[in-house]
Amino acid sequence: MTTDAAKGRLIAAIDVPTATAALDLASRLEGHVGMLKLGLQLFVAEGPSVIRQVREQFPELEVFLDLKLHDIPNTMRGAIRSARTLGARFITVHAGSGIAHLKACVEEAGEDLGILAVTVLTSQDEQACREAGHTRSAADLVAMRAECAREAGCAGVVCSGQELARVCEAAPDLFKVVPGIRPAGADIGDQKRVMTPAVAIGAGATHLVVGRPITTASDVALAADEIVRQIASA
Repeated sequence: MTTDAAKGRLIAAIDVPTATAALDLASRLEGHVGMLKLGLQLFVAEGPSVIRQVREQFPELEVFLDLKLHDIPNTMRGAIRSARTLGARFITVHAGSGIAHLKACVEEAGEDLGILAVTVLTSQDEQACREAGHTRSAADLVAMRAECAREAGCAGVVCSGQELARVCEAAPDLFKVVPGIRPAGADIGDQKRVMTPAVAIGAGATHLVVGRPITTASDVALAADEIVRQIASA
């Protein structure tokens, strides 16, 4: 895989509380990653305007708006309709409400905004799934939700690297966005189901989400470049 292709697969998670911090990181990561993941902390603190600022100032960086929306279909339609104006490439919604909920999101998103269905959070292990009332294993739950995402017409799914084989079987044509990526030897923090970049790409991931190993590094661009190198070598 070429370096440019590998760069396009890397999503840097910008989990910061202010627009100033987000724009600073964007300026340092431009040209080193393909996309930025902007999530709840930043969105709640700064509102939709920060998404527009990032897109206007750094047009080469695509935006993955990670809000994990979850509500009744009519409310979801309204939220997706509003999100379409922000210029994001992807937005996340929970897959747990079923196909009708996901179809409503896909229909409202149109062609420019890709709906990514979140299967099971990477912070959840088997015990956490049981505590949430699920009788299926995490892997079975991910596979079932990936099938729902495919049937609903979603652009892709978000899943742990450990369930990639099941997702590739259930939804081979969808994007597979994998968070919980940690370079070998890195601190896994609060993640429970993690994987290295090269292994995840080799297992079928199309995009990797990497946060703290990049954003807490002394040189964020260099940290991103090293992960790109690992992706390209897969």
